[in-house]
Amino acid sequence: MAEVIASELIKKNLRVDKLPHIWCAGCGHGILMRAVAQAIENKGFDKKKVVLVSGIGCSSRAPGYMNFNTLHTTHGRALIFATGIKLANPELHVIVITGDGDAAAIGGNHFIHAARRNIGITTIVFNNSIYGMTGGQYSPLTPMYDLATTAPYGNVDRSFDLVKLADAAGATYTARITTYHAREAVKIIEKGLENKGFSLIEGISPCPTYYGRKNKKGDTVQIMNWMKDNAIDVKKAEGMTPEELKGKIVIGEFKNAPEPEYTDEYQKIIDRVKK
Repeated sequence: MAEVIASELIKKNLRVDKLPHIWCAGCGHGILMRAVAQAIENKGFDKKKVVLVSGIGCSSRAPGYMNFNTLHTTHGRALIFATGIKLANPELHVIVITGDGDAAAIGGNHFIHAARRNIGITTIVFNNSIYGMTGGQYSPLTPMYDLATTAPYGNVDRSFDLVKLADAAGATYTARITTYHAREAVKIIEKGLENKGFSLIEGISPCPTYYGRKNKKGDTVQIMNWMKDNAIDVKKAEGMTPEELKGKIVIGEFKNAPEPEYTDEYQKIIDRVKK
């Protein structure tokens, strides 16, 4: 399906009365939000059957601008609310938009169990490598030795590889995208939406205000150019050594291996008990 022009996409899928958005100049979250809207449009979903759920953070502002059924929940709990929605009405297309801190810190336990259940939720993590909304603290996805307000001399915590974490926990679709690779991002999100079970898509997004400034990464153009120069497709990465991959971002589709979906299996129990 051909992409609609930007103005039409905005009219059809965004709450124009809520614009302009409040993200900082140069933030990549608008690019990721647009990719989500475009992917939903391309799939031709009935808007009444799309539910966007978010927690707390810069990323979690996105559903407020999107003209679907939306639910803005508490910090780290988006996947719990989304699980309830999916169980109550399995026909709905449930999408969680969350951030690196929201998903991997306070929401980490919910994240691994949603993946373990393989429930039909598409989770898109807007990863800006920092807590952008609450003051620039480091998150579980802040690279080691980088600076943050809570790590003024450098972060000594090793960061999660969120794709590997989701895979190990049981997710049946995993992928990573960047805001530089915007067209590829739409295709990846479409495939995540197509997956019957739990899908995890990590979106690397520039934060020039906190992460970029603290770590002297330059402005958004410089950060985007860095993404362009340092992103390695997963297929190419398979033939590279750990030394060659050091400091690179591996992007693309890592896993697409459908398995029985949670609400389908749950319904089988209901049907069996009713007999």
